[in-house]
Amino acid sequence: MYMDEVVIAGVLTVGLMVVFLGGFAWFAWRDSQKQDKKG
Repeated sequence: MYMDEVVIAGVLTVGLMVVFLGGFAWFAWRDSQKQDKKG
């Protein structure tokens, strides 16, 4: 059914965005922790 494919694609898109933003936030947090230790 067409609607099912659209819903699955939407959920995958949102999931990928959450994973990407979460990974970016984790990377930025780790980088800020390294700078705090140096200072």
